[in-house]
Amino acid sequence: MNKLDDQEQKEVYTDFKHLVNMPASALEKWLQTDESKEVGWDSGDGESIGHKSGKKIIEILHKKKDELTDDDYKHMQKVVGYIKRHSAQQPDGDLAHTHWSYSLKNWGHDYAKK
Repeated sequence: MNKLDDQEQKEVYTDFKHLVNMPASALEKWLQTDESKEVGWDSGDGESIGHKSGKKIIEILHKKKDELTDDDYKHMQKVVGYIKRHSAQQPDGDLAHTHWSYSLKNWGHDYAKK
């Protein structure tokens, strides 16, 4: 993936701040739950890709905007894409205790939060 230009970084930053609606402390607490650990694709070491992403999101949320690296922006772009794609696949019914909602939370998005 190529380095994002200033305009792309601005768009990614704005989308990330809008879509990642869980504060770092709430995401950190969520990632410790059994529900968080039971969803997602295994990254090859027993931890899901989404769970690892959540840890990286916490690191990003603790940084000031001027401290963000190219790698941070690339991950933020990945997070934005995932949340948009996964949200578009919203199933019907009560979503509170579904793998769909758990997966979104691993990526820092609580669908029930407005």
